[in-house]
Amino acid sequence: MEEVAHKNKFTNYSMCIRDAVETFTKELINCLFDTNYEQKNGVQTKQLFFKILERLSNENKECFWLDFQESFIEIRRKLDLDALAFLNSDPAAKSLREVYLAYPGFYAIAVYRLSNQLLKQGINILPRMMSEFAHSATGTDIHPGAEIGDSFFIDHATGIVIGETTIIKNNVTIFQGVTLGGLQVKKNMASVKRHPTIENNVIIYANATILGGDVVIGKNSVIGANVCITESTLENSIVAVQLENKIFQRN
Repeated sequence: MEEVAHKNKFTNYSMCIRDAVETFTKELINCLFDTNYEQKNGVQTKQLFFKILERLSNENKECFWLDFQESFIEIRRKLDLDALAFLNSDPAAKSLREVYLAYPGFYAIAVYRLSNQLLKQGINILPRMMSEFAHSATGTDIHPGAEIGDSFFIDHATGIVIGETTIIKNNVTIFQGVTLGGLQVKKNMASVKRHPTIENNVIIYANATILGGDVVIGKNSVIGANVCITESTLENSIVAVQLENKIFQRN
């Protein structure tokens, strides 16, 4: 009895649902890109969605699914544009099939676009769980609340952080280690824009850090590797760290 009383002091957070969300995310992407798979497994994927919403105490699951399903064509259109950006930008990419099947950056974007739609529909917790699965699978942390435009390309997809209130416009490329973050971490800033805005046709190279909700990177700009930016840049800017490499001859 004492053991039972002790257990009752703790809230049940249904930690096992993490496995269900991982499975759901994988199945969802399989259905999105494979019509034969969707025909065989689409109903099962929908039922798993319903079970997850029930465990998360989300009501109106049928309406949520119908709205989500209606968004698939637009999500697929955006993802096809993303895949073309990968193919056209990366000299190592030999085909669209390779991008879809082998690029972790594309996978992270795919999960983002699906989780972002669910967040827009007012579904709680599930979008964050999906994004955290993608984070663990790819090393790329994209908050589902971020706003990302068309033809987004992530190269190498390791150690990337894109915060909740980030806005990324069209034709943006970012490399490994990039952080689009906030200057401060304070709970009373939850409803404030804390992360930067990246305008059209910007390239951000490896390990660059851009911080602050008022920061805007002007269109057609190039942000060099290892740069730390906390103020806005004009259009057509090139921002680089001035470092001198010294080479010495060994004796």
